[in-house]
Order: sequence, then structure tokens, then C-alpha cells
Amino acid sequence: MPRKPVYEQVVDDITTSIRSGTLKPGEKLPTIAELARQYNSSDNPIKRALWILDERGWIEVHQGKGSFVATEPPP
Repeated sequence: MPRKPVYEQVVDDITTSIRSGTLKPGEKLPTIAELARQYNSSDNPIKRALWILDERGWIEVHQGKGSFVATEPPP
């Protein structure tokens, strides 16, 4: 079975962490650079994952401040 693209792994991992309560509403996510290191990836797949998570309502991205778990993530 082919491996998932990095951005899908990041989306899945972060949504799982939010659902399980490991990441709590309002909590700051690691930086793009930290996530890129963690996933052994370049910045672009991480940025894509964060964009998807933001569009789906899981996180809120604040320019210059970082990405945070949404105060009311989807059920």
C-alpha cells in the first residue's frame, strides 16, 4: 500500500490529537519548521496541512503568531 502524502499524515495526526484531547482548544501548535523536522519534510506539505485544518475548522492560523487549536473544533 502506498504511503500517505506528508500533508495527509499531518492532517490526520493533528485531528486525532484534537479529538483525543491531547491538543486542547486554544493550544498553540508547533511551528512550521518544527513540524517539518518532525515529519522529515519540507515546509510546503506542512503549510498545506495547516491550510486544510484551518479550512475545516480544526485550527485557527494567526499571521505572525502561529497556529492554534480552534476554540470550538468540529465534533
